[in-house]
Amino acid sequence: MSDDPEFDEIWKMLDAQVASGHIPGYAAALRVRGQIATRTGGRMAIEPESPPVREDTLFRIASLTKPIGGALTMTLLRDGVVAFDDPIARWLPEAANPRVLTSPGATLDQTVEAQRPITVRHLLTLGSGWGAVLADTPQRQAMIDRKVYPGPMTPPMSGDEFVARLSEVPLAFQPGDGWLYDTGIDLLGVLLARATGRLLSELIAERITGPLGMESTAFGTTEVHRLATAYYPGPAGLEVLDPPDGLFSGPPSFEELSSGLVSTASDLLRFFAAMADGGQPALDRESVALMTADALTADQRAQAEPIVGRGASWGLGTGVNVDAPRPWMAPGRWGWNGGTGTTAWVDPSRDIVGVLMTQRAMTGPLDSFDDFWAVVAAA
Repeated sequence: MSDDPEFDEIWKMLDAQVASGHIPGYAAALRVRGQIATRTGGRMAIEPESPPVREDTLFRIASLTKPIGGALTMTLLRDGVVAFDDPIARWLPEAANPRVLTSPGATLDQTVEAQRPITVRHLLTLGSGWGAVLADTPQRQAMIDRKVYPGPMTPPMSGDEFVARLSEVPLAFQPGDGWLYDTGIDLLGVLLARATGRLLSELIAERITGPLGMESTAFGTTEVHRLATAYYPGPAGLEVLDPPDGLFSGPPSFEELSSGLVSTASDLLRFFAAMADGGQPALDRESVALMTADALTADQRAQAEPIVGRGASWGLGTGVNVDAPRPWMAPGRWGWNGGTGTTAWVDPSRDIVGVLMTQRAMTGPLDSFDDFWAVVAAA
């Protein structure tokens, strides 16, 4: 905990959200100009007899898994295990000959051949042609029917089955020509496991969480007493999305690189602070710079705006700010939000690294954490 008055407004705002019932509880970890502050509040579930949130409370981090996956991929690119322009068909033969819809809203039989192969770069930058289509299209419905449409919970299948089902669905656009959220990182996770002949959990432990001392970060947990209940805002208030003994209890059948990890606020602060400081001992400064730079074209940024927001873009597994239409934003600021109610960003211009963990699910891509980041930027 930090009693420094510099952080009082941040803690007051979070405690008020607990008191109002907006969130059941939270864990926050900050590094502001070198000073580290942590705070927990509220309870692990909405019941009054539920244990309070502690610094070792586990949260489903959802899409905060993506920057960790981006960093993992950068280590394998550095070591020559994979290359940016490698066709994914080398390791995902099920996706070797995708068909492309004649337009994003076309029926599934209105397709043409792909003009170029899908590459590792396309997966990292979310330009593969598969992903979270927000409009009601035949492609979106096909992904929902096959249970491969993006969501905060892990798909109920193996990674191999995920690739097989997804490969039956045509692409929304030619590889590299557009942007769709999420699915590329899931494919990337299966690809990395096949390329190395290792479980994804082993790769992350060996290359990221082990070197950085992130002892509580993993795909699921057997310590369900540490896992907060996940909620979704419903008409009558918070409704249970996933209980502690639910989908994240024990190892999953699909180690999902886009949203499969559980972690603590302090573990995530270790990760984001290490990346802010140049990546050591997991990564090098050049790889971090590449990962956190804008990787999209102007057309792709326009397609991404409903997800990433105004003034933002996408790098290699992480969101990035390219402008500052809101006071807490800044060019070069990078990080992301998780659909289960988590957020973590690095702001080099203000020398801020911040993490906030709740288990109140976001109701949409822009239902985010503006109040939190506004008071943090003003700290």
